[in-house]
Amino acid sequence: MVAVCVTGSSLAQDLAITDVTVFDGTGAEPYRATVMFDDGLISAIDKAAGPAPAGVPAIDGSDLSLLPGFFDLHVHYTPIGQPATTPQISQEYAKAGVTSVYDFAQAPEAFAPRREWLQSLPGPRVNFAARMSTTNGHGADWSDTSTTKWVNTPYAATEAVKALLPYQPDVIKVFTDGWRYGSGVDNTSMNEPTLTALVEEAHANGLKVLTHTVTKDRAEIAGRSGVDVIAHSVLDRHVDQVTIDALKNGGTAYAGTLAVYNPDKLETTPFEREHPSFKSRQARFQVGLDNMKALYEGGVLIALGTDAGMPRTPHGYSTLSEMELMVRAGLPQTAALMAGTSNSARAVGVYDQRGSIEVGKDADVVLIAGKPWENISDLHKTKYTFVGGEKVFGEGAPAPIEATVMSSSEITDTLIADFDREDGRSSRDTLVVGDPDGGMERSWQVFEVIDDGDRGGVLHLSADLALREDARAGIVVPMNVGSVQPADGSAYKGVTFDARGDDKPYTLVVATTEGRWSYGFEVGEDWETVIVPFKDLIAPAAGAEWTGDNIVDMRLLVKRPGGDTVWFELDNVKFF
Repeated sequence: MVAVCVTGSSLAQDLAITDVTVFDGTGAEPYRATVMFDDGLISAIDKAAGPAPAGVPAIDGSDLSLLPGFFDLHVHYTPIGQPATTPQISQEYAKAGVTSVYDFAQAPEAFAPRREWLQSLPGPRVNFAARMSTTNGHGADWSDTSTTKWVNTPYAATEAVKALLPYQPDVIKVFTDGWRYGSGVDNTSMNEPTLTALVEEAHANGLKVLTHTVTKDRAEIAGRSGVDVIAHSVLDRHVDQVTIDALKNGGTAYAGTLAVYNPDKLETTPFEREHPSFKSRQARFQVGLDNMKALYEGGVLIALGTDAGMPRTPHGYSTLSEMELMVRAGLPQTAALMAGTSNSARAVGVYDQRGSIEVGKDADVVLIAGKPWENISDLHKTKYTFVGGEKVFGEGAPAPIEATVMSSSEITDTLIADFDREDGRSSRDTLVVGDPDGGMERSWQVFEVIDDGDRGGVLHLSADLALREDARAGIVVPMNVGSVQPADGSAYKGVTFDARGDDKPYTLVVATTEGRWSYGFEVGEDWETVIVPFKDLIAPAAGAEWTGDNIVDMRLLVKRPGGDTVWFELDNVKFF
């Protein structure tokens, strides 16, 4: 039984965890102590393990262990993950004792609104990575240039880092390696001078750089370029002393994301295990295990990342599984715990604030009913999780949030975009972004706001469609900054806009939190006003009903057979 004497709010407050076994993440042997919180910080560590001071709320830790909260330096808050929605993802991390995660999935425009939203949710500290890749590289093969900057030269890399600074990213994520895990067509890779210039500019601005690197040769390039963390496993070959020396000399840590590569997961079916590709994935995974051990034994700093949010790599659980897989690879259990706590904090430059249990540091801690330094699987026995002294999991923590999306904003002006602002943003103060097709064969598009005389500013798009069956070009007008918060358009009957183009089919898409609704139309070279009643939209699925209270964005798309050169212009997008 755990005696809990906490009264009042679960927010940061004076608290004592008495007579608890402490694994502090500094490398010291576990010890018994009473640990005090004050104003979100660890204020005292009494190694005499005395009682709580009079009047201070307390948790009896005599049958528990206290560890620094876990880090996961590589996650994706995406709609394809397990779970798939932001509040529930954060809750899974709290449940697993994870107090800091680094989200690689968001466009820079989304950083500010997501930070505000996440601060209202019980869960870990969520840090955001600004993404960069080569033009046809991994990570750029599906996204627009606002989500992932495309750079191929040292000058471009330096300028791209500068362009990202106003968004205040926590780190930079770079897709340097186009190797597709030994299957499929390789994408382009970033050359060493470009990566070196990128790292130098990031470091000059106080930003750490993590890279998608999965080959031995490119791991050595990452080390020589001064990359801070390799955020994937080296899978193509076994590392050697050359690799080890390159990483150590570059101060490069290694977060192997073993959890995402493990082929033998709970969901793996007997049919999959019998397929020839399963053996090849097993062989690659074994290389990853071997390299994790070799790098650890060679003195490379081992950190923790999982790639959670990818298929079959659930949030929270995968962070704990990653430490178990490190032990399977041959690391001592204490080394795996250090990787998931203080090593990761060191790797991203926040060890002075968190990552260990020391006086003056953030009270980001987890209480576990077990001793994971003796039995690593005890990690799954979380009792309480605190972030900044606030209880986010365990008895007395806030009730789980049932809402899956941010509450909708009110629409007070019917105008969505007239493209007359000097900064090019929409009338709702949102950044218009591209919506290109993805893949190695992709359409190339350019859009900009141009002056059309008496009409004022209009948005012009032109594109060369890829030679593919499902070629597409288009733009997205978010309802709110970063397409994070939906807008309530239920008071309106539809949307109207002025458009002109090449007298062929176009598609209006109204994206909501429940799916994308569409409407086809044609316009010629003369301006026409298009009126689209919401009742005429084609539903995303049978039985779906339009409500209009959860609109995320408006999209104007060109969907045609590949090879065409297309264009359109858009103006005066409004609700009616």
